[in-house]
Amino acid sequence: MFSPPKRESSLGELPMESWMSLLPPPLWDTPLSQLAIPGSHNAITYCLDMNDRSPVDLTQPDLLQKLDKFMKPLIRPFVYKWAITQEVGIKQQLDSGVRYCDLRIAHRPNDTSTDLYFYHGVYTALTVEAVLLEIRQWMDAHPREVLILSFSHFLGLSPELHTLLISTIRSVFASKLCPKTEVLTLRNLWARGLSVIVSYEHVLSCSSADLWPHIPYWWANKCRAEELIQEFESRKQSGRPGGFFVTGMNLTEDLKYICTHPTESLKDLVVSTYPPLLSWVRQQSPGCGGGSLNIIAGDFVTESGFVPTVVSLNEKLLKHSS
Repeated sequence: MFSPPKRESSLGELPMESWMSLLPPPLWDTPLSQLAIPGSHNAITYCLDMNDRSPVDLTQPDLLQKLDKFMKPLIRPFVYKWAITQEVGIKQQLDSGVRYCDLRIAHRPNDTSTDLYFYHGVYTALTVEAVLLEIRQWMDAHPREVLILSFSHFLGLSPELHTLLISTIRSVFASKLCPKTEVLTLRNLWARGLSVIVSYEHVLSCSSADLWPHIPYWWANKCRAEELIQEFESRKQSGRPGGFFVTGMNLTEDLKYICTHPTESLKDLVVSTYPPLLSWVRQQSPGCGGGSLNIIAGDFVTESGFVPTVVSLNEKLLKHSS
């Protein structure tokens, strides 16, 4: 009796919490900078400090800082609606398939402790060390998944606090940290028991064997999907950077947009524009070609099939190799 040929399953149908370890062998020797990797933009904004005594961060315009000081009950709800870029915790993001995390680090003003936090509009309630320990716990349970942590946009860190942060990173991830001398393929990292690549946007990365340089991030600074796509297409004409790089699928709202959409939030904007943005993503290819993409980072990463859409792009590498 004739049975129809089995449909080849999509990589996007893999269990996302372990998609790297389940990739087919032909991709084990592909440099990670040539794979399509889903990422989380401003990954730790799910735990912003909702206590009104917590200040807005110092990168915010002077006008907003003054308004927040004198009109906090009116201003804060708007700040929160547009500052939260992720709704689920870091473990859920990793379970969903995210393998690149955009981590923006700050020391709170007038804080006499050495605690560090994440920030976007306001500071987080969770410390950096607490979140890194959560990540380590997840990594221990998923030893063949490789994670890229990008530490950047440092705010208020003294040289001593940088030293403390680097010490914390090394203490938490220890033998899992990938030195800069390693060949970054899954096969090689698995063989050596390495699974965490730390990018550090500071001159200290130059003299550190285990801190990789800052990963370029294509940020379009647009609040309309078609303008974002147009900007990325323009950048692709100049060719991709040589190593890791991020295409930031994050829309940036301006004051005019916020004022003309008073009942909306960043999530409303993101969810409404994901269909055209993900349609564009499906047309892209990973690899080493001039117009290829690598890490693709988004907001609200568990929405609209964002992660499986990115992971599925790696099927194009399989077709190319065959």
